Parts: sequence; structure tokens; C-alpha cells
Amino acid sequence: MNDLDLNTLLGAEDDEGQPRRRSRGAGKRGNGRRRRRRRNRGGFIAPLLAFVVLAGILGGGGYYGYLWLSDALVPDDFTGQGTGEVVIEIKDGQSAGEVAEELERQGVVASARAFTNAIGNAGMSDKLQPGSYKLRKGMSAASAVTMLVPENRLLARVTIPEGRRLSDTLTLLAKATDKPVKEFTAAAKDAGDLDLPSYAKGKLEGYAFPATYDFQPKTTPAQMLAQMVKRFNQTAEQVDLEGGAKALGHTPHEIVVIASIIQAEAGRTEDMPKIARVIYNRLERKPQMKLEMDSTVMYALGKYGTAATFPETKVKHPYNTYRNPGLPPGAIVNPGDHAIEAALNPAKGDWLWFVATDPKSNVTKFASTEAQRQALLAEYEKNGG
Repeated sequence: MNDLDLNTLLGAEDDEGQPRRRSRGAGKRGNGRRRRRRRNRGGFIAPLLAFVVLAGILGGGGYYGYLWLSDALVPDDFTGQGTGEVVIEIKDGQSAGEVAEELERQGVVASARAFTNAIGNAGMSDKLQPGSYKLRKGMSAASAVTMLVPENRLLARVTIPEGRRLSDTLTLLAKATDKPVKEFTAAAKDAGDLDLPSYAKGKLEGYAFPATYDFQPKTTPAQMLAQMVKRFNQTAEQVDLEGGAKALGHTPHEIVVIASIIQAEAGRTEDMPKIARVIYNRLERKPQMKLEMDSTVMYALGKYGTAATFPETKVKHPYNTYRNPGLPPGAIVNPGDHAIEAALNPAKGDWLWFVATDPKSNVTKFASTEAQRQALLAEYEKNGG
């Protein structure tokens, strides 16, 4: 088969799309080769352009991919030491990942992954110890790791209720911290290092402020009591205890004593300002009335309650306000902020007595006359008092 027959069978076309007629002449075959060379040069440019476009696409995509990958590999993290206070408990057997999730949930760290990265970098992933730790919100993950070391574990969280006597407070502290109660008793007697206000006259009763405290392992009993006195001093400053006492014609210590009686006698917070008014009315009455507060008698006897018997009211003791005029020499419990504020801001009224008419509901009612008082006492007895 000759060239013409082969081209005819293949349906070859020229550059304009028409069927080609091949000549047998050498010159014409040479022209055909030159046309093929030109066509081949044009065909090379198209793939080159496609490669350039593809490279651009891949290059742009690579850049944005790099940004995305960087964001994915670098987790969210706070900067600095954070603010506020958060107590985190690490339970026995918890993994670093579980702790990280809890830290993120409570807003300590920005992300759990930032913490796991930081604790891994510090080589502490398997060194977390069970216990409670005090951290802050919005901390960098690295800062959080440095605070979760055994030396920073809180020994105990101790809640001292309002109205507890000092002896009971010392017992609670000893039990919660597993330290001998005699160490607390010794620290309370040697009050020179507790930073008591001068008007406390070296006596801790009334100044060991009731609140919730977190103590670290190396905290001594004296340091614990000093923290409680510090809380009292802070509260005293907030309510302007000294200025308020002066305005009422009393010393700051007398206000603390009054607040302690209010705290011991009140069944409800809302009754405290009225009880304060009864105390002031009896102290200011001419001639002065004895306070006759059962709580002071029970303190003198080392007993509890607010209902002294008739024989008990006859006991000879400086704290027996049935026998002695005026205030007792010191506080009978450690009052909280509500009682202190009530002592500084008594309600207006002419009441001279109050009776807890219903021991079950702690409702207290007030009387201005003896007849009213007797009616309240009858109600008290009717309710099983």
C-alpha cells in the first residue's frame, strides 16, 4: 500500500480540516515536515500553560493549607497567670487528659490540648498527684502545669460555721487537718503572732472569723488561725467597724461582743437587726436594764442552747448577764458578717424582749411591754418550748 492509500484510509486532514492530498514530490514532503514542526511547537505551549496554572493553584492551596494546618496544630491557649480563684480536684487514677478536660470546662485553660501539650513538654503527664489545687481562670497552660505540683496541694478545705465557740472551732480545725488539737489550743493562747486588732486585748474568741478556708500541707495551726484573724480584719475594714462603733458610742470590741450575742441568739438572719435593737434598748435604758441573755449564761456554764433554767441564771460568773449589768467581758461565739452588720445597724423600735416562739421554725417575736412578753412566753410553751 502506498502513502496515498494509507492517508486515505486514515482520513488524514490538513491544517484547515480538509482531507490532505499527499504529493509524491520530494519538495512537497519537505513542506509537510515543516508544518508538523510548527504544529508541535504550538502543542508544547498548551501543556506548559496548564502546568503553570496548576502550580499556581497548588501553590495557593498549599499556603492556605499551611495556615489551616498551623491553626490545627497550635491549640488555643491563654497568656499570663489568670485571675480569680478556682479549686480543682484531681481524683485518684485520673489521667492528664481527663484533668485537661476539667480545666477547660472550668475556664482555667483555653483548651484541653494546650494543657496536654504543656504537661507533656514538662515531662509531668504521669506525675499528677490526687488532691485539691488552687488555680486561676484564664491561665496559660504552662502556668497551670506549674501549679499542679504536690507542694501546692491543699491540705484541707475547712468550713467554720457562724456562731461556733473558739473551742469548737479549734476542734473542727484539728479534725479537718489531722493535726493535734493541743497545737491549735497553744496557738490560740499565744495570740501575739496572730495579728489581732488592738481592741481584741489578746483574746481570740470572737475574732476567728467563720468562713471556708483552704490550707496547704505546710500550714501550721498558728498560720491557720492567723488567716482567720486576717479575714476578720478584712471584714472589719469593709464594714468600717471602728467608725460605726464610734458613731454608736461603743468601742469596736463591744460591737464584736454584741455581734456574738446576736449570732448566738438569732434563729434567722432577718431577725438580727431587731435583736440588736433589743440589746441597745436595754443597755441605754435609764436606769439600765440587765441584758438577761440566756446565751451568755450557757457560755458561762460551758453548755449550749438559749434557754437557761432559773437556777442556771443564778450562777456567779462574769458572763452571766442575769447577775451582772452591761455586756460580758468578751465575745461568746465567733460572729459572721451578718451579725456584725446587724450590730452596727440595729433596726428601729422600742422592743425590750424577744422570744423564739416556735423552736422548730426559729421564728422570733418581739415585745415592748411585760404583757406582750408574757403572751410570747405562753406561745413558746404552747409550741413545746
